[in-house]
Amino acid sequence: MKVHAIQLDCAWEDKPSSFQKARTLVQAAHVAAGDFVVLPEMFSTGFTLDTKISSQSAAREDEGFLAGLAQELQCCVMGGVVSPAEGKPLNEAVAFAPDGSLLCRYAKQQPFTFGGESAVHGRGSRPTRFEWGGFRIAPLICYDLRFPELARAAVAQGVDMLVYIASWPIKRQQHWITLLQARAIENLAFVVGVNRCGQDPQFTYSGRSLVVDPHGIIIADAAEREGVASVECLPAVAQAWRRDFPALQDAGITV
Repeated sequence: MKVHAIQLDCAWEDKPSSFQKARTLVQAAHVAAGDFVVLPEMFSTGFTLDTKISSQSAAREDEGFLAGLAQELQCCVMGGVVSPAEGKPLNEAVAFAPDGSLLCRYAKQQPFTFGGESAVHGRGSRPTRFEWGGFRIAPLICYDLRFPELARAAVAQGVDMLVYIASWPIKRQQHWITLLQARAIENLAFVVGVNRCGQDPQFTYSGRSLVVDPHGIIIADAAEREGVASVECLPAVAQAWRRDFPALQDAGITV
């Protein structure tokens, strides 16, 4: 399965402009039928805490854009949205199949309290997974990366690819890289980290969207500019390593 990490410089609080920027990047990536396309956290607005702007309307326009891309390209498309909910809106990752149907909906379990997110966004309560391209995939979001127990709970459900979508600032870039590699090594899984780049009114983002193999080796790196990192990932690689090095079994996880 070919993974395309779409490293977007989100247009600040401007959904139409972000949609167009995302479409331009995806179209330049030469996506084939059956591929897996991933966009960052809150791709349509950037990481704004103004939920009146970030939240989808009843028409779910952000999801409609992602589902439309999946249908147009006949692939799987994942991206970050903010959805209305009882109480506070939820920061979510959603994935769509080539027929436009919803494959997965995941709500961020660890809102970024230090940045004020928990004041405006609700909290998810569980991991979720879907299957695509021979992989069992779990989406996670940004600050979730700092909590290894969240990844391990997903792996306990049979997951062999963890996908983190993010708005991760440049001043903590080394944490991003190191933790993505750690999650891959400790879970014997592929890890995809898709970060935004560019600037918003508060932060600068370096991108560094990565794909890491189950040995912790970086096999794709989008560097620091807007663009796409694409790489082929094979489920057999994770399966073979888990068979040859049974650390998950020693942790009481059957894979």
